[in-house]
Amino acid sequence: MDMSSVTNGYLETIVDWVPGMNDIRLRDFPSFIRTIDRNDIMLNFLVGEVEAMTKASAIIFNTFDALEHDVLQTLSTMHPRVYSVGPLHLMQNEIQDDKVKSIGSNLWKEEPACIEWLNDKEPNSVMYVNFGSITVMTAQQLTEFAWGLANSKKPFLWIIRPDIVVGDSAMLPPEFVTETEERGMLASWCPQEQVLNHPAIGGFLTHSGWNSTIESVCGGVPVICWPFFAEQQTNCRYSCVEWGIGMEIDNDVKRDEVEELVKELMEGEKGKEMKKRAMEWKNKAEEASRPGGSSHMNLEKLFRDVLLPK
Repeated sequence: MDMSSVTNGYLETIVDWVPGMNDIRLRDFPSFIRTIDRNDIMLNFLVGEVEAMTKASAIIFNTFDALEHDVLQTLSTMHPRVYSVGPLHLMQNEIQDDKVKSIGSNLWKEEPACIEWLNDKEPNSVMYVNFGSITVMTAQQLTEFAWGLANSKKPFLWIIRPDIVVGDSAMLPPEFVTETEERGMLASWCPQEQVLNHPAIGGFLTHSGWNSTIESVCGGVPVICWPFFAEQQTNCRYSCVEWGIGMEIDNDVKRDEVEELVKELMEGEKGKEMKKRAMEWKNKAEEASRPGGSSHMNLEKLFRDVLLPK
């Protein structure tokens, strides 16, 4: 195999021998394994981490049993102590302590004006766009996303970090800004959990990082996935195939595809079905995190078995 396998369709090959993961494709595995260099730094880092897991006292996951049942069941046969204790942000919300409210994971300063802007919008009318804190793209890809959103004619809240374009500043076409000023809001960052739980949000165009994925599940928001690297390809696969809440956009993004997928998600029959499924997962996530729920009980078990042994 050589690097042409990345573009010649080889990555569409079905892998049917991974326990707990049915009919997953090569392209759905984390991007760090897409190398023919046995000495690749990230590949060897991951190999080392997997080997270290066998020696751990426990393995803790920010997920919940219903969401990844088959994988968690398989892992529990390989390691005696596997604990799913998520979604962590919902678990945190169950803690009645004001000191906890100050704990956050954002790498950028939030703009609360985003919520004020959403307050004036109709329910399920706004497309939320955020590619995370480290994903980057080319200027051409940024332009294609911009015109795809503009041509969809849907209201949107777009989070654009200053460093989102590789080696350049994030400059949008002036015509795009003029075209969308009445229905779009641009910001450098926002309180994402709050945004995804806002009734005005109808869909989420995302890089499919795990934090964004689990927060969209908890918000009951269907997604359009544009995975960039790491485990984002795997998260995308599960959103689109296993959970039925997502659609994938091609890596070589084109404005027509962006427009089509946004319209389908916001007003099409497939979008309505995805919204229904997303709300079902939202309910399951809330059940898991409540006292008596699976994650709540797993956390108590973790304390008993590992953190506070007799």
